[in-house]
Amino acid sequence: MTLTAEDLRLQQADTGEADWRLFGPYLSERQWGTVREDYSQGGTAWDHLPHDHARSRAYRWGEDGIAGISDSDQNVCFSVSMWNGQDPILKERLFGLTNDQGNHGEDVKEYYFYQDSTPTHSYMKMLYKYPQSAFPYGKLLEENAHRKATDPASLEYELMDTGVFDEDRYFDVTVEYAKRGVDDILVRITVHNHGPDDCPVWLMPTVWFRNTWSWKQTVIRPKLKADGAEAVYLEHPDMPDMRLSCPGADSLLFCENETNTNRLYGQDGPLYPKDGINNHVIRGDASVNPDRTGTKASAMYHRVVPAGKSVTITLRLAQAKDGAGLGQAPEKLFADRISEADAFYQDRIPAEASEDQRRIARQAHAGMLWSKQFFHYVVSDWLDGDHMPPPPGRDQGRNKEWRHFYAADIISMPDKWEYPWFASWDLSFHTVVLARTDLSFAKEQVLLLSREWYMRPDGQVPAYEWAFDDVNPPVQVWAGLKIVEYERRKTGKVDRDFLRRLLDHGLLYFTWWVNRKDAEGNNLYQGGFLGLDNISVFDRSSGYLPGGGRLYQSDGTTWVAFFALQMMQAAKILAESEPVNHEMAAKFFQHFALIADALDHIGVASAKSANLWDEEDGLYYDVLRVGETFIPLKARSLVSLIPMIAVSSLNLVELESEENASFARRIEWFKEQQSDLFARMTEGDGAEQANLLLSFLSRAELAKMLKPMLDPDEMLSDFGVRSMSKRHLNDPFRVEVDGHVFEASYQPAESHSGMFGGNSNWRGPIWMPINYLLIDALRSYHAHYGETFKVECPTGSGQMMTLSGVADELSRRLVSIFERDKQGRRPVFGGTEKMQSDPAWKDNVLFYEYFHGDIGAGIGASHQTGWTGLVGVLIEELAVGGSGAGESAREEPAAQKVNSPRASRAKASL
Repeated sequence: MTLTAEDLRLQQADTGEADWRLFGPYLSERQWGTVREDYSQGGTAWDHLPHDHARSRAYRWGEDGIAGISDSDQNVCFSVSMWNGQDPILKERLFGLTNDQGNHGEDVKEYYFYQDSTPTHSYMKMLYKYPQSAFPYGKLLEENAHRKATDPASLEYELMDTGVFDEDRYFDVTVEYAKRGVDDILVRITVHNHGPDDCPVWLMPTVWFRNTWSWKQTVIRPKLKADGAEAVYLEHPDMPDMRLSCPGADSLLFCENETNTNRLYGQDGPLYPKDGINNHVIRGDASVNPDRTGTKASAMYHRVVPAGKSVTITLRLAQAKDGAGLGQAPEKLFADRISEADAFYQDRIPAEASEDQRRIARQAHAGMLWSKQFFHYVVSDWLDGDHMPPPPGRDQGRNKEWRHFYAADIISMPDKWEYPWFASWDLSFHTVVLARTDLSFAKEQVLLLSREWYMRPDGQVPAYEWAFDDVNPPVQVWAGLKIVEYERRKTGKVDRDFLRRLLDHGLLYFTWWVNRKDAEGNNLYQGGFLGLDNISVFDRSSGYLPGGGRLYQSDGTTWVAFFALQMMQAAKILAESEPVNHEMAAKFFQHFALIADALDHIGVASAKSANLWDEEDGLYYDVLRVGETFIPLKARSLVSLIPMIAVSSLNLVELESEENASFARRIEWFKEQQSDLFARMTEGDGAEQANLLLSFLSRAELAKMLKPMLDPDEMLSDFGVRSMSKRHLNDPFRVEVDGHVFEASYQPAESHSGMFGGNSNWRGPIWMPINYLLIDALRSYHAHYGETFKVECPTGSGQMMTLSGVADELSRRLVSIFERDKQGRRPVFGGTEKMQSDPAWKDNVLFYEYFHGDIGAGIGASHQTGWTGLVGVLIEELAVGGSGAGESAREEPAAQKVNSPRASRAKASL
């Protein structure tokens, strides 16, 4: 790997020579409406601290702002506030709808774009689109409430629909950061007026301290004070003295980061509360401290921006000992950091990618890096209350069994507004992307939730803030191995210390899974959420199923088998230098075999014919047991395809070596003593007879499963694999249980169902993480079968491809969501014309949570760069892999070996 200036900073940070990660974009974009800040009796987080209270209430656990930064403990916070002279409040934080007010869940109603960032945040750039007319808070609420009441499946009413961007009457507010040192940071704020008239703007860069003193009396209160007319001096007991230099500021305004109890509760409180600057600017109240001291301060810049022109202000946050003002050559510092960022990404993003792809990948990586957040949550303090008694019943409510949980870490968030809390399933995918820019950070992130202050003593990993007990797919070890694979490819080295930690943490989590989620001890797993919300016809997260039944989950079982294979591979790599790990590898080999056997028969005497695999359809299905009746739930969805991802291989030649003799003997014993079971889950007919393939699927079954998966009338969209078959558009799946009819139909965008959290949005859209897992699996199958295995892609086209070619084709379809097509339009923007054609918008890409199953338009959280950031990895793999390139020519089907029946797989020899 080429060592750029940014790589050298990363090395200094990793070795402790210089903590370049000390300051970063660790400020949340929404602290209001979170579980952490919820002190209501009924657990109604959105109602307890709504947006209208956010400007007036001191937060307990964190802070939020626009384009903000903080130190890694969030002692010192900085963000940009602004006012257009029309809004009823300052624009200090981003606005959006709650789960009850929108139709897909939490939904930010603003436009902002992460344009650039290096992993040490030596350079960062973010763009915010600020209307010049009054922000339509009420209109957004009222119209969306009307649509939800009259047609829950209708499109949401967006900020663009309100007309506030008509005639280009808006500002581009661009915020850039450039580090001179680890805590010496320049801030450049540029406001461009796109409108036809000169227009005023009030810029208020704001610095404040996270409120820690109101909750514990022993905490020393920090202090901000004026340092002349153009600087704010910062004194914090846990930080060196700092200074915010604000050249050219009109004035400095100070208040306290404390609750306005008079406004909210009609009680006496601080004279200069948290919303004091807001009230002073908007209404002229005497609500800022004339002594120019406090714990929150803004530098006021009132400027008139000419039509079509820009104004710029530059500030500096640095240690006080480094002097006042901006320091030497501030413009050169920005130019140098931008040039260094260019060099860093030139090394990280393959030159073989197109210019548009490189732009997309860089913004994807920028979004990943901007989405780091300081996450603080101490469950015991939250349950018991600190400085105030908790509401009645709090000790029996949410997360009550997680009293050990103590979080005060920088974590990669799915979306810092819509999902400003970690999610274990999401985070694993994030790390695969983050490894491309910051290997050390990626490794620590994939291990973080298994650390002792997160993982429960019984080995359960917390799911996400709203319900730590929920079950997410166990993909941490898979993600860790993808990081190992990437590092080995780039450096030729394996970080065995990291791999050992990964395996050890995985052992604890795997044990929890097999003890808690295999209710009948038959290696068929349950678990509820499992990353697929409610793609099933029932709410699998609820504690009750129709008829009081039990659900045997095709995907739930697969996740554990997938987990076992990843553990086997981790142990095998470690065994290269620590042969004792062969025992662990053999243990997980055997566990996978037992699960593979269980998928063929439920293991109940009365249900010998109730299999999860359907030979006629060539798909797996969930099976519902009600009494002694077993009902296959034949909804054709990702649940049917997930078993494909449980695949791995063993190199037979490698196993013949002396150092692998222990593992080889165990496999040979298993082959002899469990020959039927061994044949059930292995294939040994690779192109060179060199590998033993471990999979639920025989060659014939894999071909059969790929047929509906690659059928445009079923699972295959122009933009990836749908989450439900399009056949269910006109032919919904229906099942009657206990006198009730349940139904699931194909819905390519938002679901019409209100089953899960107000909606159930897996009824058709395309999801990046599952598509990536399918692509990854296809490459594993290709490594075994090679050129001997070709399938029709798309189904019905007569076009034959190897499995690697299919993987590349799916990758291209996913990448095309963001690329300009021949008409210059990006599918991700759907029918939003301004984003499609306006030069000020069309190259600023949004990375949505999921995508329309037919047209590829972005849906859900608009900044879920986290797992959607995988598009950057897909672009890289397509550019440097090219394994499927040139295979799109029409070919005749290759002669295929006829497979033996399902009960006796191809015979593998050792």
